[in-house]
Amino acid sequence: MAMAPKLQQKQTQSLVMTPQLQQAIKLLQLSNIELAAFVEEQLESNPLLERGTGDENRREEVAAAKEALEEYSELSMDAPTLAEKSLDAPADVIHEQSSAADVGGSVDWSKSGSGGSFSNSGEYNIIENTEAEKTLHEHLHDQLVVDIKDPTERLIGTYLIEHVDDNGYLRISVEESAERLGVSENRVHSVLTQVQCFEPTGVAARDLRECLILQLREKNALDDHMFALLDNLQLLAKHDLSKLAKICDLSKDALMERIAALKALSPKPGLAYGGSMAAAIEPDVAVRETAQGGWAVELNADTLPRVLVNNRYFAEVCGPNADDDTRTFMTECQQNASWLVKSLDQRARTILKVATEIVKQQDMFFAYGVDHMRPLNLKTVADAIEMHESTVSRVTSNKFMNTPRGIFEFKYFFTAGISSLDGGEDISAEAVRHKIKILISEETENTVKSDDKLVQMLRAQGIDIARRTVAKYRESLGIPSSVERRRILKHNSA
Repeated sequence: MAMAPKLQQKQTQSLVMTPQLQQAIKLLQLSNIELAAFVEEQLESNPLLERGTGDENRREEVAAAKEALEEYSELSMDAPTLAEKSLDAPADVIHEQSSAADVGGSVDWSKSGSGGSFSNSGEYNIIENTEAEKTLHEHLHDQLVVDIKDPTERLIGTYLIEHVDDNGYLRISVEESAERLGVSENRVHSVLTQVQCFEPTGVAARDLRECLILQLREKNALDDHMFALLDNLQLLAKHDLSKLAKICDLSKDALMERIAALKALSPKPGLAYGGSMAAAIEPDVAVRETAQGGWAVELNADTLPRVLVNNRYFAEVCGPNADDDTRTFMTECQQNASWLVKSLDQRARTILKVATEIVKQQDMFFAYGVDHMRPLNLKTVADAIEMHESTVSRVTSNKFMNTPRGIFEFKYFFTAGISSLDGGEDISAEAVRHKIKILISEETENTVKSDDKLVQMLRAQGIDIARRTVAKYRESLGIPSSVERRRILKHNSA
């Protein structure tokens, strides 16, 4: 059979992910902090994008405020005017591009030359006027340049300090440090010994035992009994004091004295110094109870980036005298800017839609608490709002809801169901976890409940649950076993 090239037409259907569609999907799964950073990048790279303020139509009010400020600046310096008391900035610090700060028409002084000591509301901002707290790394570096003079050892010390976490622990081994720096392990260990003498005491330890040893050595409180205690910290965590006393060859009273000495130490010495400030959770939506007894779901406007497309600038640049390259570039910028605005709007609408359906499905939780939470999965919400499960999954990722019962991640409301013994409606796994927590919180030294006992009590409430499931839920709550709980209660009552 002869082989020869030929042309053949074939018609097929396929889903093509355009860059714009990929961007819209990406925006959907970003948290509000990540979204703000992404929008900032777009504002810097796209000349047609502007930051919206929500007060774009209030130019006349801003101009009037500017004139009023100019009048204040012309008053006599002897008159105790408001401008003299609150501002050191010149009268021309407000530009026509500024906008009013609130509905009342008060001027936004946040860009004035007063150094940012006053917030938009005119109140003193204590955070902006407080000196930054020295971090642990900075504190260790200050001691390094004073105590270690050898240039090579100082470089080794700097490398080790950079691998100390915020808790004060060294998160790299001596062997790995020596290999990466190309020096001997003995030299790295020698420098580490010097760093471990820095303040705070216990810093640069490689584990909890070493951290406690460094602090006890400074207090001259190390002996064979204390070393035995430090070698068996797992028994101390389990409150197995009888076995611990036997291993340490101590009486109960002597053991309790050494345990008290350990409790006086700091297991995380680095926390005494400043570190990177954790970002506060900013909820994406707010849920409030209405006068009619229902629930209203609203977007948090503070987390929604406001961007505008400057079509006037586009028309000016792409005028009759513009070349083809300029037109092509500006047209692409306009398309990207318009698509970003639409994607942000669609993202906000989708979040609100999903949040509203979650509140609808879990209305009993908002009314009566976690015991009344219903089992819920992504498919139920997706079917109700006619969206794909993957879309709902992206929306619920890193999104938070401010409710009368606290701030919860969207994913908190999606829980598996546990069958009821009477064949009725399934019970939420989160509700079962809450019931286990309540039952254990009511224990005394003589009424500690085993996992089997918890199964019996839950079955008495109509919940069909296995022992291994109870154990799994208990461990997820960070609750120790019944044996350890009995020891803890016995120790606390002693």
